Amino acid sequence: MLKVGFLGGGRMGHAMAKGFIAAGLTKGEHIIASCVPEDKISVESFQSIGATSTFSNPQVVESSDVVIIAVKPTVVRTVLTEAKPAIKDRHLFISVAMGVSLKQLEQAVPKGTRVIRAMPNTPALVRRGASVFVCGSSANESDAAITKKLFESVGICEQVPEYLLDAVTGLSGSGPAYIYVLIEALADGAVRMGLPRDLAYKLAAQTVVGAGQMVLDTKEHPGQLKDNVTSPAGSTAAGLYWLEKCGYRSAVIGALEAATNKCKEMGKSIEQSS
Repeated sequence: MLKVGFLGGGRMGHAMAKGFIAAGLTKGEHIIASCVPEDKISVESFQSIGATSTFSNPQVVESSDVVIIAVKPTVVRTVLTEAKPAIKDRHLFISVAMGVSLKQLEQAVPKGTRVIRAMPNTPALVRRGASVFVCGSSANESDAAITKKLFESVGICEQVPEYLLDAVTGLSGSGPAYIYVLIEALADGAVRMGLPRDLAYKLAAQTVVGAGQMVLDTKEHPGQLKDNVTSPAGSTAAGLYWLEKCGYRSAVIGALEAATNKCKEMGKSIEQSS
């Protein structure tokens, strides 16, 4: 059973903790999270799964072997500075703070501390997340294996080089928002064509889930799967023509590019302020 601590006890941390427990990687009594005193919801949510809630960051580190850094990027250095005296050789730190580089993380902890930078996304809240991670200079294969197991308990997880993280954030980090807009638009269109709104949302959401699962399970190219649905002169062909006419692909590609560039800007800003 892993002893897991969360520096920051928000919704993502709570979702990850529940996934770790469900996967049998740890138990509630082996989890501890630091929360701000006024955040009673986070305190109670961790206590509800049998975990310990505290207001002390050093206590989290002292009680854990794996420490998840789940605070806002602007306070990562402050939190790690406070926890630094409690850091020992046994600790593995995994940061999910967006835009905080491995270099910045390793500068904030004792030399030789094993650090990993990860990027999950919000569907981890329902154990359907898409996560990636990058190993720091002192992290080893065992640390990578532990990290992969932890994040696979809340979805899928892949190891990548750090230079890809901004693009990953633009894709899977921001991507759920793009899909929510798509679901809303599909439902709005269906309502316009006469469907009840509750049914429209349900069908639209399940269509997105099912299409994604088809890509993952069949491993066929999305273009081939699209062609499989498209009959000559049929309704799907008419709908696809309208999407192409309105610049659907270029809009999506442009959104991802804009989000990626914004991540790069934020990373530079965090580095300059640290």
